[in-house]
Amino acid sequence: MAMRQTPLTCSGHTRPVVDLAFSGITPYGYFLISACKDGKPMLRQGDTGDWIGTFLGHKGAVWGATLNKDATKAATAAADFTAKVWDAVSGDELMTLAHKHIVKSVDFTQDSNYLLTGGQDKLLRIYDLNKPEAEPKEISGHTSGIKKALWCSEDKQILSADDKTVRLWDHSTMTEVKSLSFNMSVSSMEYIPEGEILVITYGRSIAFHSAVSLDPIKSFEAPAPINSASLHPEKEFLVAGGEDFKLYKYDYNSGEELESYKGHFGPIHCVRFSPDGELYASGSEDGTLRLWQTVVGKTYGLWKCVLPEEDSGELAKPKISFPETAEEELEEIASENSDSIYSSTPEVKA
Repeated sequence: MAMRQTPLTCSGHTRPVVDLAFSGITPYGYFLISACKDGKPMLRQGDTGDWIGTFLGHKGAVWGATLNKDATKAATAAADFTAKVWDAVSGDELMTLAHKHIVKSVDFTQDSNYLLTGGQDKLLRIYDLNKPEAEPKEISGHTSGIKKALWCSEDKQILSADDKTVRLWDHSTMTEVKSLSFNMSVSSMEYIPEGEILVITYGRSIAFHSAVSLDPIKSFEAPAPINSASLHPEKEFLVAGGEDFKLYKYDYNSGEELESYKGHFGPIHCVRFSPDGELYASGSEDGTLRLWQTVVGKTYGLWKCVLPEEDSGELAKPKISFPETAEEELEEIASENSDSIYSSTPEVKA
C-alpha cells in the first residue's frame, strides 16, 4: 500500500522564493531562512515551518540568505546593492555592507567572524564582522556576475560560481587554485563539508565534484532543466527540482530515480536537506516554501504516522488537514496566517 507524500506549505512571501538555508542543530532545534524577491527574508522553525519573524530593512529583492551554525546570526544579499547581517534572535539589524552592484550570495565562516559575499560586480568580498568599519578584502577573477560563493575546507578555501564557471580559491593567498568551465549556465552550487563534496547543477545535469580538487565524482541527468539539488547528509539520496515544477529523489550510489512528484505551482528555485536529513525544503516561483519528508510515514515534526483506515491507501498523514485544490489551499493559508501565526507572534523587525 503506497504512502503519499504530504508536504507542509509555508506561506507568507508574496513573490518568488529564490534561496533558502538551514542552520545547524542547536539546543532549540534547527532553523530555516528564506530569501525572496519581495525583499522580506523570513525565519522559521526548521522541522515544522512555523514562522518566527521577518527581517525588515532591504529596499529590493533579496537573492541570498544564510544562517550561521548556531542560528544566532543571519545574513542576506539583495538587489539594493547591500548585504545585511542580522541578530537572528532579536531580529535587529547589526550592520549594512554597501556594494557597488546587486549582491547575490552570502556565507559565514564557521566561527561567524567573517562574511563572504559575491554579486553582479564580479568580485568576492571578505568582511571582518568584528571590524565593520574596515574595508573588505577583495578577490577578482570572475568574468561575469557571481551567483554563489561559499567557504570550504574549514574556511581555508572558497568556492564561487558565475554564469558558466566554478572557481576554487585559496583564502590565505587570495589566488585561484583551479576552475571548471561548463557549456551552459550554472544554476546552483551546494557544498557538503563531510566528504568535501560539491554539488553543481546546470541544464539537466546534477554533477558531483571534489571540493578540494574540483575533480569529477559522478553526474546524473534529470528529465527537465534543474535549478537546484541537495545531497542527503548521509549521502544516501539526493533531491532536485527545476523548471517542470517537479521534485526528484535519486539514489546517490546508483542514480536510480526513487520518486518524483509535482511539488509546486511554479518552477522550483531552491531545495535543501535539513541538517538531520529528516526532511527537505523547496522554494518556488509560486511564492511558497514546502517541507517534505525524506522517509514518508515517519512521525516527525507536524507529521504523525497513523494506522490506515479501511483501504484508504494512506499510511501517514500530518496532524493538520490539507484542502484538495489550490484555491482552497490558498484561502485556508490566508485564513490561518491572519488568525494564528501572524497575529499571535510579533514580527521580527529591524
